[in-house]
Formats: sequence, C-alpha cells, structure tokens
Amino acid sequence: MQTRTLGTTGPHTSALGLGCMGMSALYGDTDRAESLATIHAALDAGITLLDTGDFYGMGHNELLIDEALRTAPAAAREKALTSVKFGALRSIEGAFLGYDGRPAAVKNFAAYSLQRLGTDHIDIYRLSRLDPDVPIEETVGAIAELVEAGHVRHIGLSEVGAETLRRAAATAPISDLQIEYSLISRGIEADVLPTARELGIGITAYGVLSRGLISGHFSRDRELAANDFRSFSPRFQGANLDHNLGLVDALRKIAEAKGVSVAQTAIAWVLDRGEDIVPLIGARTRERLTEALGALDITLTAADLAAIEEAVPPGAAAGDRYPAAAMADLDSER
Repeated sequence: MQTRTLGTTGPHTSALGLGCMGMSALYGDTDRAESLATIHAALDAGITLLDTGDFYGMGHNELLIDEALRTAPAAAREKALTSVKFGALRSIEGAFLGYDGRPAAVKNFAAYSLQRLGTDHIDIYRLSRLDPDVPIEETVGAIAELVEAGHVRHIGLSEVGAETLRRAAATAPISDLQIEYSLISRGIEADVLPTARELGIGITAYGVLSRGLISGHFSRDRELAANDFRSFSPRFQGANLDHNLGLVDALRKIAEAKGVSVAQTAIAWVLDRGEDIVPLIGARTRERLTEALGALDITLTAADLAAIEEAVPPGAAAGDRYPAAAMADLDSER
C-alpha cells in the first residue's frame, strides 16, 4: 500500500487510516469479535493509522485497540500508529458536557489513555474540539511537554479553523488536522485546507462517506437504533435525506459506468484531493473494509472528476453535518 505523510513534521502512514469509533459508539450495536477481526484485517492490508478517542464508549474503544494490537502479529503491531482525541466530557448516560483543554486536564487524559492502550506513548494526540475557555497555545503547550517527556510523538488538532491552526502552529510543530471532508462536506476548501498546506500541516479526513450517507448502502426506509447518531443527524432527516440520497443516485451512475461501487468512488475522490490528505475509513466489518480498500485501485480521470463535480457540486448537501448544539462547538465552522 502506498504511503502518505501527515504534515511535514508527522509520521508516514498508509494511504488510508482506520477510524475505530463506530466499533464502540454512536452507530448502534457492535460486534466485538468482528471489530477485532476488522482491525487485524486492516493491519494485514497495510493500514497503519488507527484513530480513536478516549471518549468513544468512555474508554471502550481504546481498550478494543489495545486488545487488537496485543493479538496482532508483532510486525503489524510495531508499524501501527495510534491517533487519540481527548477533551470531550461525558455523563454516565453518554451525553456530551463540553470540552476541557486545560494543561492539567491534558496530562490527566493522556495518563488514562496510555493505561487503556497498554503503551508508553501515543503517536498523535489531539484535542477533540477547541475549549473556548482555554487558549489553544496553552493546550498545545501541554501536549508539547508530553512530547518532550516521550509520552506523545506528534501533536495533532481536530475541527479547528484557520486562525486557530496558525496560533497552534506558532506554539509547537503540528503534525496534522483531523477534520470532516467528503464530497458533501467541502467547507475546508475555502480557508482551512489552504492554511494547512501553507503551514505544512497534513489533513486526516474523517466522514469521507458522511457516516454511510454516500456509501451507496443507505436506504430511505432504513430504521435506525435510538443510540445511532444518524437518528438525529440533520442530513438523515426527512426531506434532507431524500435530497441527499438523490445525490447518491447521481453518483451511482458514475460509479457503475466505471464498474466500481459508490463508496469506492467517494473515497477515491478524497484520495485524489492531494497527497497530504489521509482518509479515515470507518469500516466496522471486514466486508466494508475490503470494499474501501478497493478505492486504492481506482484512477479518476479528468472526465470522471468533472462528472462527479456536476453530480455533487460543492454545497449540494441538505442539512448541517451535526445537530445545532454540536455545530456550535466546531471552531472550524466559526
């Protein structure tokens, strides 16, 4: 598998990363055995970047990754890179209660993550959302101290805007920015992506299939569990869903003409946006992982790209990518 670089200061990784969140939370019931098998299959396929958050299942996801790495072949385990988001505060019932980017909290969160992951270092460590009460310089400075102590290898960011990105980069070397980017979530193209490229900061793109919406597998009559994020996500509601699946139908015609799947086409589009962008694949099963890996063999021609642009132009999606309260937490949207 080809490699890409997370920024000028970051580690080399595979062309795709595996986002493990859905194996623990937010997308309905999970299958632990299949989750472990999927992580192992990803490592076997050459994927090295495993992305998680300490609040995914309140530690469940980190423990899952620990088990997967402990039971993986030594060669695969040694190549694996862990990307960890921290700072989200949760209630016992699972509600989000805000974000904590204070230096003392940073080191507290890191101590717990190191224990759950069964490791002495985290490869990429990042605040999940900007804490409005703590200057980004203080949060990044605290992570920089963890780097100096050997507990963290690289500093990342998540869902921050261009101004915050500049301030953070002036404080310490930033490996990459994790942010949503897909055919129907292209907001970073205006300011964030150009700023990241100017600063030599890579992009880890999550939501490349928009939580399954543009995977080609989501249907209008699908029933979602109460604990599935999509049951209250604006893009999956009523007329918004009908409109967005219409975009998928248009994309499907292009995919079928190439003899590939809709999901593969959507992933290939993100891969085509630049060598500094590493798409995260949120596959929860080996079947979906295999499909996603097929995107690496697709070459999109100029005619393909023009057809995709016509089928799904910028801003074509109906509905925000998060509910209103969560959108208010995104520095990247301000």
